[in-house]
Amino acid sequence: MKLQKNKIRNIGLVAHIDAGKTTTTERILYYTGRTHRMGDVDDGTTITDWMIQEKERGITITSAATYCKWKDCNINIIDTPGHIDFTIEVERSLRVLDGCIIIFDAVNGVEAQSETVWRQSDKYKVSRIIFVNKMDRPNADFFDTVKQVEKRLSAIPLVIQLPYFEAGKFLGVIDLIDKKLYLWETEDKNNREYKIMNIPDTYEKTVREYREKILELLSEFDDNFMQKYVHSQDITANDIKSVIRKATILSKYFPVFCGSAFKNKGIQLLLDGIVDYLPSPVDLPPVEGKNPNTLKSEIRFSEDEEPLSALAFKIQTDSFVNKLTYIRIYSGKIAIGNSVYNSCKQKFERISRILRMHANNREEIKEAFAGDIVGIIGFRNTSTGDTLCDRKYPIILESINYPEPVLWIAIEPKTTQDQEKLSLALRKMTEEDPTFKVSYNEETNQTIISGMGELHLDIIVDRIKREFGVMINTSKPQVAYRETIKTKVIEEGRYIKQTGGKGQYGHVWLEIEPFNDGFKFINKIKGGIIPKDYIPAIEQGIKESMLSGPLNGFPLVNIQVSLIDGSYHEVDSSDIAYKLASSIALRNGVKKADPVLLEPFMKIQTITPEEFLGDVLGDLNKRRCKIEEMNPKNNLYYITGMVPLSEMFGYATVLRSLTQGRGTYIMEPSHYEEVPKEIMEEILAIKTK
Repeated sequence: MKLQKNKIRNIGLVAHIDAGKTTTTERILYYTGRTHRMGDVDDGTTITDWMIQEKERGITITSAATYCKWKDCNINIIDTPGHIDFTIEVERSLRVLDGCIIIFDAVNGVEAQSETVWRQSDKYKVSRIIFVNKMDRPNADFFDTVKQVEKRLSAIPLVIQLPYFEAGKFLGVIDLIDKKLYLWETEDKNNREYKIMNIPDTYEKTVREYREKILELLSEFDDNFMQKYVHSQDITANDIKSVIRKATILSKYFPVFCGSAFKNKGIQLLLDGIVDYLPSPVDLPPVEGKNPNTLKSEIRFSEDEEPLSALAFKIQTDSFVNKLTYIRIYSGKIAIGNSVYNSCKQKFERISRILRMHANNREEIKEAFAGDIVGIIGFRNTSTGDTLCDRKYPIILESINYPEPVLWIAIEPKTTQDQEKLSLALRKMTEEDPTFKVSYNEETNQTIISGMGELHLDIIVDRIKREFGVMINTSKPQVAYRETIKTKVIEEGRYIKQTGGKGQYGHVWLEIEPFNDGFKFINKIKGGIIPKDYIPAIEQGIKESMLSGPLNGFPLVNIQVSLIDGSYHEVDSSDIAYKLASSIALRNGVKKADPVLLEPFMKIQTITPEEFLGDVLGDLNKRRCKIEEMNPKNNLYYITGMVPLSEMFGYATVLRSLTQGRGTYIMEPSHYEEVPKEIMEEILAIKTK
């Protein structure tokens, strides 16, 4: 059914692992009437954690889309994983969302992955509201969590609710705008009822103080509101909500809610906040992209009458059904039987079925409109990040950036009969997950799979076995090193071949130098020394040569290559000759440019009881960890630092041993750094044996 655009909310739930995203989603679905019983993560009965691996492990692995209604709004929800190994699920979800709920654990506050998802939200300019969850737990500290948001995220939290306690027990929420207490008298999962009461005298002073802070902040943001506030005019709840909405949409302030999803407290008010403060598609600026023909920027408004523009943000596949492509429609509309144009692949795709998703359940619809998030069956060539549009009005929207894998393992089927099934499984997995890479080592005749961490690869292997029925052998995980150079060189590359007939002639001079940001190719050829038609082949030859570096075949990164000279033959020059010539020049040049190994560094946060702090720090120092920060809280120490991934194998077992099972940690990829010379020599010696 076609909805008014201002009645749509496209939102996600994002947070550190175990902050309560999936439990909060389950409560939202229940209280909106979308489900008739609440799922439980521990029991494996949640709607959005539908994969067998999610149910067994009690974690979210893949983002799941669902929808519900609250008041007069249709809310499209994406529940995302918290584990850093599946960060691509958060990245691509935030790319297509208009708003999100950032969930914080009231005991642990702003954790490592919380900072990551906050930065991702900043990157895509996603409006946010904050939900401080788990207020029922011992040592829950709402006010400290708010301070951490301010300090660690450099954000301005707008506290619009306060937790209410009686005899140390969390019972309800005080709304600072309506100045009312919302009291849940029981923790019965099926109890939707709560009492609305006047604020107790013991809380009057705190409520007055925090409500005044709201008015002051809103006055700084909105001139009209300031006039009312300064002149002591009557300010209604609607006046306050209206300005909060504007400030939230612009990401100036971040409204803070609180509750306990597990104990069924505060969810209805959070739903009100989604409707009241998070944007609809029409509240945001029009989407911007480039016309692939003119290379000029163009915009599309969130209207059904506009030319179609949509982004494919997720591919889901299994061994039984056709590929399911999730898309966000930014403008225009689609219907079953339509053909749409993939402007990235320059191919037409036909829409066989349109599905409104409820996790792994599907509801077929005939058409979808601007602002909708739907699943499509029928696309053959579309990948994550591709734009779908009207061929007459082509546009390419901003794609999605993927982090590079940091770990790899070698795999092989246990029987030769399974080789074809394994190839099919790997092809489908790479379509689904852009951070999962497959390559083939010709020297060892091994298939190499790369991913974001041990858990990521473990899940991939498990899915290959279960979903595709392929039994495989695997090697131990290995670090995904990179190679780069430290000095500038100029190198010649020639590929000249005469065979009696038409020969091959390619000749280039390349300037190769260090570069801080990936790879850059510069064409400095002037006067037609090399015809411009051959330049793409030269760049392609360089890129292909970068797949294997001079030290031990690790990929080359962080180099700038300038084509500065060369020559051509009117008859014998060809694309392949220039491609081979540039490849020869790069391969020979980087050997002379002081090549070095780079290793992935991880941001680590280790949490340990105070009595084990010395042992834990000593162990981290042995692992070449650079300690950045230590924060004590509730008899625990939160240690943050940077550590080489190569030093972290087996750390979980060691940490448990050092802390009598009470220590925990989380890591996320941060950056690459040069490997110290003595360690590089050890690595290369091992590799060459």
